[in-house]
Amino acid sequence: MSSATTVERPGAVTMKGQPLTLVGPAVQVGHQAPDFHVIDTDLKPRTLSDYRGHVLLIASVPSLDTGVCDAETRRFNQEATRFSPDVRVLTVSMDLPFAQKRWCGAAGIERVITLSDHREASFGQAYGTLIKELRLLARAVFVVDKGGKVTYVEYVPEATDHPHYEAAIEAVHKAGG
Repeated sequence: MSSATTVERPGAVTMKGQPLTLVGPAVQVGHQAPDFHVIDTDLKPRTLSDYRGHVLLIASVPSLDTGVCDAETRRFNQEATRFSPDVRVLTVSMDLPFAQKRWCGAAGIERVITLSDHREASFGQAYGTLIKELRLLARAVFVVDKGGKVTYVEYVPEATDHPHYEAAIEAVHKAGG
């Protein structure tokens, strides 16, 4: 994105109480989910269209190698066993795909698809979760219905806090999952 079109939201989140700037617009409920370009743990490019026709729970996290991100991804992996087969749970971070694959193997993660935004920060900019000061993603949760419409958004105000799991899970069920 060019600097002329870049949206910056100073103080949109904090990390350990320190205000941080998010790059990209805030995603809104009712809007079409923005496209993104990331890579999976096999280094294959992935976009939103790869998951068309599925209900999506998308978790944006700073790094799988932190306690809250680890716990969050494990929780959504466990919850995914109760979702319909039409649901895909995606966790996006700036972690390298090799680290994501290693972490998933060690943690026994089988129902969450981890995606890396490290190349372009495409997801972070499209979903407004890119932390300018750290080049990490802020903690956020999005639910997208089968038609590609955003039905739930949570930008967690403090990056070291957990998201509202129950609200996100309820949103997945309401979206058809």
